[in-house]
Amino acid sequence: MPATNNSRLELLSEQDVVRARQAVRKLAQDNGFSLVEQTKLVTASSELARNTLIHGGGGYMELDVLREEGGRSGIRLRFVDDGPGIADMKLALTDGWTSGTGLGLGLTGSRRLASEFDIQSAPGQGTRVTIVRRK
Repeated sequence: MPATNNSRLELLSEQDVVRARQAVRKLAQDNGFSLVEQTKLVTASSELARNTLIHGGGGYMELDVLREEGGRSGIRLRFVDDGPGIADMKLALTDGWTSGTGLGLGLTGSRRLASEFDIQSAPGQGTRVTIVRRK
């Protein structure tokens, strides 16, 4: 599946999280996503951008538009940090579990809002989360 419109946004401050949400919404609108699809993608991106900032110490988000044969398309978002990583992936992907003061819905909620969800993390190696939402 070819990707186009590759762009990257740094996630180093709370304002960057706001910019990330705005960029995702615009990309979804420009690519004909319905309001419901936009909301799901923006919500997931907000949670993952905040995780990148708070738990990963900052990083970046990559945005790609995916074009498949037959005219189907989607948006792929990748969140990357070089933070401490996730020691217990099973626990981190448990609904309601939180490593801080949040609601514990960031990873699990984002996974439910995406068409595809992939996470790679290990202690001392940072975290990479990739989501795809298709329309």
